Amino acid sequence: MQALIAIDQGTTSTRSIVFDRRGQRLGVAQLELPQSYPQSGWVEHDAAQIWEHTVRSVRGALQDAGLQAADIAGIGITNQRETTVIWDRATGEPIHPAIVWQDRRTSEFCRKHASKSEWLAERTGLLLDPYFSATKIAWILDHVDGARARAEAGELAFGTIDCWLLYKLTGGQVHATDATNASRTLLFNLRTQDWDDELLKIFKVPAALLPEVKDCAADFGKTDPALFGAPIRIAGIAGDQQAATIGQACFLPGMLKSTYGTGCFALLNTGATP
Repeated sequence: MQALIAIDQGTTSTRSIVFDRRGQRLGVAQLELPQSYPQSGWVEHDAAQIWEHTVRSVRGALQDAGLQAADIAGIGITNQRETTVIWDRATGEPIHPAIVWQDRRTSEFCRKHASKSEWLAERTGLLLDPYFSATKIAWILDHVDGARARAEAGELAFGTIDCWLLYKLTGGQVHATDATNASRTLLFNLRTQDWDDELLKIFKVPAALLPEVKDCAADFGKTDPALFGAPIRIAGIAGDQQAATIGQACFLPGMLKSTYGTGCFALLNTGATP
């Protein structure tokens, strides 16, 4: 049998599901993810706990399906999107709790730079808002002792949750993300389909922090064999609302998907036109 595993790392839980070739569910495991609220308007996750829950859920889903790693053709990852993790490349340990997409601690920065909103929207498709990753990255670099200097020296890595999990799943061998997650950072140029030097300068984000950007369906490497008993190829990544849009087959321009979860999100397929 060749089955697939979907890892769904969301805001309130981590879930893994095993599917057969017809899309029928064979096994599932899910763990609740606690939230932390250090101050009013602040929301954090323990990135190490997210990693631990991901491993446990994959193992649990395999057990529920009665399968082994050798039976799995590939893993796909979908994730809460803008949530920001920065970690030490040498140890793989986060330098600060993950700052969740809901967090509002960088509101003042966004107010001060409101004049750039239209230019940023033209380049990124996004509003200037604490929701997105760029200001969260800058906040961590400015509030963790020595972090900015270490980032500029290439000692640290940034990732949204997909990227963090990919790095850990591959034993630190792959630092990459996909275009859907990159496009939610305020650092990704929609037209060049890459990180934008001018955006990096505005938000004071060192390029050395950033992952490689790949398509949703790409070769993202293989899992460390020690995790699940054999290596499993990681073959796809998409941020949660985009993944839902793909799942609902909104492949033609004009199709729209509304997702109801921790929030409400509407995504419209605009075809090749940003």
